[in-house]
Amino acid sequence: MTIILALMFAVQTSAADRIEQAVREGIDAGAFPGAVVVVGTRGGILHARGYGHFTWSDQSPVPDPETTLYDLASLTKVVATTPVLMHLVDQGLVDLDHPVERYLPEFVGSGKAEVTVRHLLEHRSGLRAFLPLNKETGSAAEARQRVFAEPLRWPPGSRVVYSDLNALLLGWLVERLRGESLAVASKGLVFDRLGMERTGYLPDRKYRSQMVPVGLWRGHVIAGEVHDQNAARLDGVAGHAGAYSTGLDLARYAQMYLRGGRDENDRVVFGEATIREFTARGAGNRARGWEMRDTTSADNTGRLLSDRSFGHGGYTGTSIWIDPGRDLFVIVLTNRVFAPKTRRSITTLKAVRGKVADAAVALRQEACASAVVAAGTRGAC
Repeated sequence: MTIILALMFAVQTSAADRIEQAVREGIDAGAFPGAVVVVGTRGGILHARGYGHFTWSDQSPVPDPETTLYDLASLTKVVATTPVLMHLVDQGLVDLDHPVERYLPEFVGSGKAEVTVRHLLEHRSGLRAFLPLNKETGSAAEARQRVFAEPLRWPPGSRVVYSDLNALLLGWLVERLRGESLAVASKGLVFDRLGMERTGYLPDRKYRSQMVPVGLWRGHVIAGEVHDQNAARLDGVAGHAGAYSTGLDLARYAQMYLRGGRDENDRVVFGEATIREFTARGAGNRARGWEMRDTTSADNTGRLLSDRSFGHGGYTGTSIWIDPGRDLFVIVLTNRVFAPKTRRSITTLKAVRGKVADAAVALRQEACASAVVAAGTRGAC
């Protein structure tokens, strides 16, 4: 047994060292001051560790996978908005191929009657990518009306244009059908059911010391204030941004997908058909809400994740990738928007993610090999 345990430690340390080396390269390049990396399978965690610090000061805390809260930015789209919509699909309350105006009558204008819920999820609605709602409007109500009034730029379904406006509309669709805010719906239908105790919108101020900062204001560290200014205009709760989470909370979420929609106690959270619908490749590299792995590039996902991998990133420096083909997930959380020391912080971060993903595959393979040795048989994984 001692020999087996020593072997397991040696081989896992090798891949873990590669993860650490990749993250340290990003820190040394000035792309981000610290990070959390969590790697695991449907049944367990293979790696969970924090690196660096909250800020560029060595006196600031070291990020912790269990307690450190990150502003998820656009990961909100797939961690909060998409799963609540999945629940509505499971319940038969939403048909992806019905027009959006059936659920949101305010969404009217030339060509908009042809925009379906699927178009929003796949970013094929014809809406532009972005509106500076924080500058063009003075309240959440005005911001909502501004988005409803925004005209289409292209015929629905004609092209893929990644757009925050799509996610905003999906969030409001959810709120209309649920009769409650997206914050309440996502907590009750997703986070509480999966034991994601620290995940949600508008985090309690008591956790402020555990939130990595996203910027500086007159020399003072800013933490706990949402980085996305449009989400701030919408009072911190929006379909495209605003949620916070930890590495291990997101691990619970990823494991649910790898289990085909079931939680750790084998209780159904989503039907398998709904999981398949939302995570299958659609237009281009899009699934429903999710992004599919780009097999032409090593950025973000490396070279070794399978073609079935789906994931998403957030502007603040967050990402999650889930690979059903390899029974593997890879979570990399950073606050790269905090006073980066390089103008190429996102380029550097994408390269780091790719290296971490490839090391995660190696870690999975080595852990599997160790399990085979421990079991004394082949085919244990």
